[in-house]
Amino acid sequence: MPTFRTLRTLTRALSTAARSTPELVGTAPPHRCYIFLHTPQPPSEFPAKYATPVQRALLLRTAKWGGSVNFAWSSDQQSFPARPPGEESKQEYHLTAFSHPRGKLETRVSMDNIEEVGEQLRVHSESAAGPTTSDSGDVHLYVCTHGARDCRCGDTGGAVAQAVRNELRKRRDADPNDTSTRIKLAEVAHVGGHKYAANLLVYPHGEWLGEVEPEDVPGILDAILTLPARPRNADEIPICLPHWRGRMGLSKDEQVQLFQRTYS
Repeated sequence: MPTFRTLRTLTRALSTAARSTPELVGTAPPHRCYIFLHTPQPPSEFPAKYATPVQRALLLRTAKWGGSVNFAWSSDQQSFPARPPGEESKQEYHLTAFSHPRGKLETRVSMDNIEEVGEQLRVHSESAAGPTTSDSGDVHLYVCTHGARDCRCGDTGGAVAQAVRNELRKRRDADPNDTSTRIKLAEVAHVGGHKYAANLLVYPHGEWLGEVEPEDVPGILDAILTLPARPRNADEIPICLPHWRGRMGLSKDEQVQLFQRTYS
């Protein structure tokens, strides 16, 4: 008897082949800038609803112009130790943000400099200039593994995050200079769309992918590594089309229209 995973894959393939608009398309929340606060603990340890004073204050300042603020963890990224209970407002974070068209920005944020960083992010996001010259060519993958928020994110998201680690290790063991060395993996808290787990965010490209399974990982990495590491323009073909939820800088309607133009 076919498994649920098999049936979902078959349905997705038939929908794409029929050139209909899959349910996935247009489900990436519209945003001009996505901001990741580096945490010392993985999302698998977060409670179902997780927020901090700095995150709330930064979201208040950035949401009005299209910013979104989340938490990300990786054993390879810099983070400050967690403050003890009762001192959450004193927490400081390393921050990585991506915007269209300028790409990546890295800085530190705390309640002491929240106004300054909020303005820095706004200017970075609203500038009409191209990608910043500090961009290294790195590709950042963020997998939602926030299991307390929804078990699908913990189970499928966790399996996909591990599959990415395994695939990267295999490629790098075979060739230490493989292009996969450009990829940086992190786990991220709730991004919305539990039923599309595993959700995989690709930056600086700004592509959101959903319904990713561990066996999809090699093909997705291959597709990403063929592209320049910069924000995708509004008219560029979506990557990994069967998994595509949407793109940074586009509204829901614009995401759907882009998908439909791809088949016209």
